[in-house]
Amino acid sequence: MGRTQQIIAGTVGVLVAATSVLRADDAMFRGNLAHTGVYAGPAPQSALLTKWMFHTKGQVIASPTVANGLVYIGSTDGRFHALDLATGAERWDFKTGARITSTAAVANGTAYFESFDGNFYALDAATGALRWKFAVLGERRFTAKHLHGVRPAAESMPDPFDFYLSSPAVWNGAVYFGSGDGNVYALDAKTGAVKWKVQTGDVVHASPAIADGMLFIGSWDSWFYALDAVTGALKWRFKTGEDAVIHNQQGIQSSAAVADGMVYFGCRDSNLYALDEKTGTKRWNYNNKGSWVIASPAVRDGVVYAATSDTGQFYALDGKTGAQLFVLDFRHWPMFSSPALAGGFAYVGSHQGKLFAIDLKGRKVAWEFQTDASKALLPKLTDAKGAPDYATVEPGNFYDEMVVAVAKFGELGQVLSSPVIADGLILFGATDGNVYALSATG
Repeated sequence: MGRTQQIIAGTVGVLVAATSVLRADDAMFRGNLAHTGVYAGPAPQSALLTKWMFHTKGQVIASPTVANGLVYIGSTDGRFHALDLATGAERWDFKTGARITSTAAVANGTAYFESFDGNFYALDAATGALRWKFAVLGERRFTAKHLHGVRPAAESMPDPFDFYLSSPAVWNGAVYFGSGDGNVYALDAKTGAVKWKVQTGDVVHASPAIADGMLFIGSWDSWFYALDAVTGALKWRFKTGEDAVIHNQQGIQSSAAVADGMVYFGCRDSNLYALDEKTGTKRWNYNNKGSWVIASPAVRDGVVYAATSDTGQFYALDGKTGAQLFVLDFRHWPMFSSPALAGGFAYVGSHQGKLFAIDLKGRKVAWEFQTDASKALLPKLTDAKGAPDYATVEPGNFYDEMVVAVAKFGELGQVLSSPVIADGLILFGATDGNVYALSATG
């Protein structure tokens, strides 16, 4: 398996504790505090047209957040944008010092997100005015020697696939997020003062899920943590796999989903895990035979939906047992985008530069939307079997060549962003710099 292949490689039925219920004007990553990826809809069920498109000057890796008629999203150009949901017109923007790949949380009239400039921001959601900012103790990407087996073997290398920053959750007067400094933070949502912080053993770029007064989050130290959301006290932790040789199959980028007394999350050790919410006991794991699970799972009505990296599979599992219900094969095109559920459909993005609508009852792809960049470049980066042609863009075994390969595939207009369903629209970002709003009527 090549290095880049390893890596680039309707009623809502989710039960959420009363303490996790959002107000009508609150919104955050994966649609709710439990991060189940479920949206009330309605969602378009037929092939779509572009209702509007907003272009930024960088890649859009973060996911949209919709609240009070506005779409909030950051770009790698360092700007955070507020767009009109109906038209895509920009209402305001705010410039930070570096790329923004954290999905915002919006609550009580404030938009919260982190930037790679090392600051966590709280902005007035209506005007974009800065309310406060908090400096973490050093934002960075996951770094290891001989990363992914490339040379020089003794050199510490930042992982070019560590795309995302932690996306905050807001609950009980606090805003929670992880950081590259290894901490999980709880800040006062009004002032930014530290309520508590918990140090893990490495970068924390997964996003916190909250249910029943507990916070659930994974770290690149290969541990998954359950913390008391009020005090930060450790309730339990669970150890995933490690890879001491090339640090390829190690670390938790996937964010957890909590439903029906279970916690579900993916790991770079190739497993999707299901743990008991109260004790951390493993109920089951689903092994993907060498393929990362970067995307966060979606859960509804006792079924877990997840996507893999280099094997490019989308599958549905029984939430209690882990038994496979069905699987769809996308020819080794990775999916870092997390699936969104609305009505009878799942929506998920791909490194191909495509957004897929999956008919869950029919267990098939109903339609797909392709970015313009993908239409132009995909044939040049696809082999005869329809899989990514990694050899064309990464001919050698040097770290710099891997970085170039990641950038080259990014030119496809990859959908690393996770789709959001709101007011009959499907919203997502792409690495072509665009924010898309799709509808059935255009």
